[in-house]
Amino acid sequence: MAEINNDAAEEGDGQLLSTLPKKEGMWKPFFLYRGCWLTPRTVTSITLLQSQFAPRPDDVVLATFPKCGTTWLKALAFAVANRSRHPAGSGAHPQDLVPSLEVPHRDVHPVAGLDKLPSPRLLSTHMPPSLLPPGISALGCRVVYLCREPKDVFVSSWHYMNRVSADFSPDMDATFELFCEGFSLYGPLWDHVRGYWEQSVAEPDRVLFLKYDDMMADAGKHLKMLAEFLRAPFTDEEVSGGAVEDVVALCSFENLKSLPVNSSGVSDRIGGLPMENSSYFRAGKVGDWKTHLTEEMAKKLDCIVEEKLRGSGLTF
Repeated sequence: MAEINNDAAEEGDGQLLSTLPKKEGMWKPFFLYRGCWLTPRTVTSITLLQSQFAPRPDDVVLATFPKCGTTWLKALAFAVANRSRHPAGSGAHPQDLVPSLEVPHRDVHPVAGLDKLPSPRLLSTHMPPSLLPPGISALGCRVVYLCREPKDVFVSSWHYMNRVSADFSPDMDATFELFCEGFSLYGPLWDHVRGYWEQSVAEPDRVLFLKYDDMMADAGKHLKMLAEFLRAPFTDEEVSGGAVEDVVALCSFENLKSLPVNSSGVSDRIGGLPMENSSYFRAGKVGDWKTHLTEEMAKKLDCIVEEKLRGSGLTF
């Protein structure tokens, strides 16, 4: 195997990066690529994906902004789509059940690896719709998008980065101001959410738009919606037999967090950033922001989000 030059890999595509707006902050420089703030290696990974990935008509992509319930959505979707083969669960970490499009970084882990997956493929991404590989929309690939209350997204992101990155600044106030400017990994958040929302309005049969808060309030109802969208609806017999409730319980935050495969061990799913498997599970609560943000901070972010989403029909 060829030796990997981590320094060169971390720099990403130098020629492309030299043309992009750059901003220092958080834990490393970010670059603005097609309106989205990304790390250098993520820019490179996405450009490789855009030129090399071959979508299939029956692909399903689970899309989220970071810290919006990605792990939960992966667990639910995998359990629904594979319940006849894995009725009691897979025994694997949810992050490993549904491969990501852009990570591990494609400069080291070739895009061709995704071609080896059998159809229908269940894939995931944090990319906004503007960065998805060409063909996903044209071929009619379905997308499930899960969003979350922006204030909870910020708090969850701040805790996560404090846990997994030694270079991250722990100053919540400073990080909050950057977030309000739209500066965060895959940000701005409001552009990300609005992009998928507008696609779901234009193509409701292709893009399913879900809200984390609503799913937490009535997981069974939304699980049945998800199953219908994945073309794996629950039968009347399954519903009467409690299959919906069984999947909800299997994929509940409490159950997932307690499983040894999720609560212990270390994995490097990104490439160059090993982290504890338990780092994907902190609280999972709705409204956790109330214990971290002042009333002034909450109002400020609410006003920004309201302004950025004005006219779209989407509210939080």
